[in-house]
Amino acid sequence: MSSFVIEGGHKLHGEITPQGAKNEVLQILCATLLTSEEVTVHNIPNILDVNNLIQLISDMGVKVSKLSADTYSFKADNVNLSYLESEEFLQRCSKLRGSVMLVGPLLSRFGKAMISKPGGDKIGRRRLDTHFIGVQKLGASFDYDADRGVYTLSAEKLKGTYMLLDEASVTGTANIVMAAVLAEGVTTIYNAACEPYLQQLCKMLNRMGAKISGIASNLLTIEGVRELKGCTHTVLPDMIEVGSFIAMAAMTRSEITIKNVSYENLGIIPDSFRRLGIKVEQRGDDIYVPQQEHYEIESFIDGSIMTIADAPWPGLTPDLLSVMLVVATQAKGSVLIHQKMFESRLFFVDKLIDMGAQIILCDPHRAVVIGHDHNFSLRGGNMTSPDIRAGIALLIAALGAEGTSRIHNIEQIDRGYQNIEQRLTALGARITRI
Repeated sequence: MSSFVIEGGHKLHGEITPQGAKNEVLQILCATLLTSEEVTVHNIPNILDVNNLIQLISDMGVKVSKLSADTYSFKADNVNLSYLESEEFLQRCSKLRGSVMLVGPLLSRFGKAMISKPGGDKIGRRRLDTHFIGVQKLGASFDYDADRGVYTLSAEKLKGTYMLLDEASVTGTANIVMAAVLAEGVTTIYNAACEPYLQQLCKMLNRMGAKISGIASNLLTIEGVRELKGCTHTVLPDMIEVGSFIAMAAMTRSEITIKNVSYENLGIIPDSFRRLGIKVEQRGDDIYVPQQEHYEIESFIDGSIMTIADAPWPGLTPDLLSVMLVVATQAKGSVLIHQKMFESRLFFVDKLIDMGAQIILCDPHRAVVIGHDHNFSLRGGNMTSPDIRAGIALLIAALGAEGTSRIHNIEQIDRGYQNIEQRLTALGARITRI
């Protein structure tokens, strides 16, 4: 198990470019199964979860070619359907959360799908009901073997229908959209997720010949087509990395420029950091974060304590609450961080408390942070990364702390962040992988 050794207290300076968005890429890779023609994808990040899914679809029989450092082509003209029922395939799916989005394309194009209960971060229950109820409404039969943890779905032909999703699940919506594009008739999805990454998937599918309308809204209409063709697609920059870099600048009182952020797709992320008192300047398609010795948390108009909470898009993505909580430890003022969508993501705060942060964990969903206003720094600590987002939050805390910190189980961080220690070292950070 690898670790990071971080010498805190060093200022960062320079420019950094976010990687391609992991949460978009996982959808896009699954969508390449919908056509026998070649699909070329640019700006693919070199991270563990993405590489594992690329290897998985390659082993399924998809022809994968690496054209450059971040560009691949995929051609699913000879998928090995028997492999999809093997124990090897099922075991590998169980270790990769994104594998659940193989269900929609496999059902839609081949009429059957088998998948094991997927793994991923330990951040509380992430149920799959939306995925499976959605494809059942399209006509798929469904069976779950609880002893093996295996889902089996089949359908001679999916047929379009109306559905109201019980939750605006991003991966659930993506799965249903990919199933519906080749279904007979019209599918209407209400309470659909409308995150930029879901919008990207729909736009790509339309370039492949799908007929999807209502993109960027929570009401999608999909007119089924007989087949899809190939296309070229470019992945958006990762909004979670953008937010993480803003947080690093604030915690280390540094000046950095974040390049090519696709600002129009960041939603309320910049304004959410501004609510914590952090100066965030848009310069073209870049973000400039000036050096700040102090930043003060806003209050609501009536003077009550600020609450930062996650919500489905266009609300604040839950993936950034961990880093915003860390930033708040050095702000002036207090804030309530309310993690509504996952129940175990705030449990890492005990490690911040050990570092000297003043945090009250109210329950699995809420934490009150009393900021230090940089009057005294966090202390370096010895920590273990429980999941991707908590891992990067602890890394940010360590960068701003006095002394040396160790973060173990950094494979969790590698799952979501590409060569992070090298990229931050180029900005002046002191990070060693051991």
